Amino acid sequence: MAETVVTPFGTSQLSGCAAVFLPSDPPRGSRVAFWLPDGTPLWDDGGEGTGGCPGDAVPLTVVLPDEDGAVDTHTVHALALSVTEALPVLTRAHAAGSGTAAAYWGAVALHALGLAARGKLLPGLSPEGHDAWRLGPFDTEDSEHTARLAAAMPPYAHAVPLPGQDPLRMPAPEPLLRAFMDAVADSLPRTPAAPLAAGGPAFVSREPLRIPELREWAAEVAAGQDAGIRLSLRIEVSGLERTGRGGEAEGEPAVRFRGVPQLHALADATLVADAAEVWSGASPLSERLGPRVRTEALLTLRRAAAAWDALTPLLSAAVPDAIELADEEIAELLGSAVPRALAAAGVQVHWPREFARSLTARAVIGPGGDDGGAEQGTGGGQGTGPAGTGLPSALSPDALLSFDWRFAVGDHEVTRAELDRLAESGRPLVRLRDQWVLIDPGEIRRARQRQDRKVGTLDALGAVLTGTAEQDGERVEVRATGWLEALRERLADPERRDEPPLPPPPELKATLRDYQLRGLDWLHRMTSLGLGGCLADDMGLGKTITLIALHLRRQRQPATAGPTLVVCPASLMGNWQREIERFAPGTPVRRFHGGARSLEELGEGEFVLTTYGTMRLDAERLGAGSPWGLVVADEAQHVKNPFAATARALRTLPARARVALTGTPVENNLSELWAVLDWTTPGLLGRLGTFRRRYADAAEDGDPLAAEQLARLVRPFLLRRHKTDPGIAPELPPKTETDRAVSLTPEQAGLYEAVVRESLQELRGTDGFARRGLVVKLLTSLKQICNHPAQYLKEDGGRLPGRSGKLELLDELLDTLLAEDAGVLVFTQYVQMARLMERHLDNRGVATQFLHGGTPVARREEMVRRFQEGAAPVFLLSLKAAGTGLNLTRASHVIHYDRWWNPAVEAQATDRAYRIGQTLPVQVHRLIAEGTIEDRIAGMLRRKKALADAVLGSGEAALTELSDTELAELVELRKVER
Repeated sequence: MAETVVTPFGTSQLSGCAAVFLPSDPPRGSRVAFWLPDGTPLWDDGGEGTGGCPGDAVPLTVVLPDEDGAVDTHTVHALALSVTEALPVLTRAHAAGSGTAAAYWGAVALHALGLAARGKLLPGLSPEGHDAWRLGPFDTEDSEHTARLAAAMPPYAHAVPLPGQDPLRMPAPEPLLRAFMDAVADSLPRTPAAPLAAGGPAFVSREPLRIPELREWAAEVAAGQDAGIRLSLRIEVSGLERTGRGGEAEGEPAVRFRGVPQLHALADATLVADAAEVWSGASPLSERLGPRVRTEALLTLRRAAAAWDALTPLLSAAVPDAIELADEEIAELLGSAVPRALAAAGVQVHWPREFARSLTARAVIGPGGDDGGAEQGTGGGQGTGPAGTGLPSALSPDALLSFDWRFAVGDHEVTRAELDRLAESGRPLVRLRDQWVLIDPGEIRRARQRQDRKVGTLDALGAVLTGTAEQDGERVEVRATGWLEALRERLADPERRDEPPLPPPPELKATLRDYQLRGLDWLHRMTSLGLGGCLADDMGLGKTITLIALHLRRQRQPATAGPTLVVCPASLMGNWQREIERFAPGTPVRRFHGGARSLEELGEGEFVLTTYGTMRLDAERLGAGSPWGLVVADEAQHVKNPFAATARALRTLPARARVALTGTPVENNLSELWAVLDWTTPGLLGRLGTFRRRYADAAEDGDPLAAEQLARLVRPFLLRRHKTDPGIAPELPPKTETDRAVSLTPEQAGLYEAVVRESLQELRGTDGFARRGLVVKLLTSLKQICNHPAQYLKEDGGRLPGRSGKLELLDELLDTLLAEDAGVLVFTQYVQMARLMERHLDNRGVATQFLHGGTPVARREEMVRRFQEGAAPVFLLSLKAAGTGLNLTRASHVIHYDRWWNPAVEAQATDRAYRIGQTLPVQVHRLIAEGTIEDRIAGMLRRKKALADAVLGSGEAALTELSDTELAELVELRKVER
């Protein structure tokens, strides 16, 4: 096991340790001991203590194998925590998947906590007569899970030898595991204020309380758990024959309901008997459980009666064989509250198969009326859609569609009239189409209250895409009909691989790849329907040329023709103009930028290019007059904040269709995806708060159902292709990514440790905005120190060589790469660091150029040209200013001097070189200061790489919410073994 030395001590480090449970009486006094098999102490303060960490430093005798394979006892330095203190450490170890004994006990702790959360807690006495809680009763699944956990116990988890045993013996796994689970249970219900609230200290105070006088009572309570009895209730129906007697109306059945208690042996699922059989002694269950079976059955029945009062009469019956149930009680059993309460008590209800049915409701959404047309509001209209599909040519937000309810009992659909007749009977057992069925009357009442209505087109589309809709806080199934169903089927497969794509417009002077043709078809289909979309292909896959082709295709139909406005970062305007002039010669293009910008004599098929800044300042002029034929937001992550001035201005521009282009549709959270898609197709995802509540929060928390529903909703409106997808870009050369670790110089290490020490001291006792500001300042300082002391110290001049491990490695890399005549991109998120590198490389005679956010547009274009021609082999770039839009395929090496804590942003910067047109293998070098926060963040990013295209963490913002201890563990400078 790897050595772990922590100063200052941090409890989360214990997740990598071995752990053993040390039982005590009462159980809440038990402890968990953490230790390292090589004997290394878990603290570094001269053995005087644990550096302020909870727990005690103790010597621990454990059983370990010697080097020759023999087993013997050894004394190790351990840290003992109470069960309450150990629980978060153990569960964290399990979540991290550390594979240690601590992780094993974390799995057991989660099992125990789950049982306690389900109310499976019993009071009792410990062997020495102390008040103690224990877990129980267990059902079959609980017992089986517990047995599996015991069988999986690793040797280190019970390595403390039993005293006085020769040869050495370790505790048996299952009793030790049960003792740990009871210790968890005994620690939970107790708080300092509990004795006062409860009226006495027994079972609520943390202090041990001996109450031997309750031993008999505790044994009786424990018997129900130890016997392994489970109760179920079988419902019987009789009297369905037409008697016409007994006060019943002529021809009405004299229906009677009876509940029969059944007892099950937890240890053997085949052993089940009616309570009457158990009382008579005629059941194998009686033989198995012995003479106390009746007492144990009554204890089990008592718990069931506590969950549902209707079972109480069974407790006073001489033989609890059955109970007559009224219609109202049957209705309660058919509802939801009583079955949940019984299930929590471990009681299942068994209904007669021939009668039990459920009433289900689903919604059908589609065009109303016999002609299949949607009821239109103002501005609505229908015609032949794209490619002769028969779909509406545009989906007006004012169009209304029918939202109709359909009901079914079992597999049979029922009409509203039949539903009314069922409701009029007022009984849970009703006759429907020549058969008797049991239905919850409450379900019938709720179904009758559901009214057909009209819904807007986008609400309808969102519902049929996800397959569900929300009604009165309940999710119900939805399906589409008519042209809405045809539209759903068409949108569900954005690339329509079952049919060949249409040829590109003849005006396009380029050959499109297959995936680009499919992207063009998708964009044309979506924009023709008035829906919009987000083309989120990887950088370098040709989004620009696809949009040029879309513009040309839209000019061929009067309904979609018109000028196209492209809003993009300033650095991309030149690239857009060159691409348009190259691939669509003769298409007019102008820049709406600078002091002389004008929209006079705007042509029908013209391209207008502007920047986000100009658009924000001049949105009124851009929005005046007739709508744009198409508005394109390039690098649409610039409007990921829907409340920012730029995003608000963009929303004011009228357009027949809107398209977003971005390689990173989600950088931090799903609200950014909402912002982009709500601009392309306003109203599709609903309001932001509703979107977060219904989909985003649950998806970001790992709910697979919410993630799948969200994917079904957004997939038709977001086309995402990767370079690595089969058939997308087979001509691209390979890409190699390498993390290059460097050591800190003594100057860097001294600065790093001093900043950590002083910042943690300053952070103590702070909270809110002040604390978050201090954390951000700390993180920024540490990253700057890792780059170069001169950056952190804000030195304008002075010596640069020999003071930074990163700068030394950069020199070594450039010496090798420039000797090979390679083109190199060097990215940093700090302009100051880039200027230091520029000065340093200039002193070494290395030709460089530096592009940052303040570089004028014309100068940027000149710098790109010079690099592509080989005039400046080293291109220093600010990550935020140059991470998008540039085409720098001469580069075969990309160096990330410092890490941006979002892998999607880093990948986008790398794609300046790794894109269509690149013919050389691309090597990516990431410089990481080992033993520092950069090292830990790099590990986190590697683990999260699979999530980079979906939901990413919130970067530094998330780190500001760490506790003082967690933050200290993250930023501490660790020794690196060599």
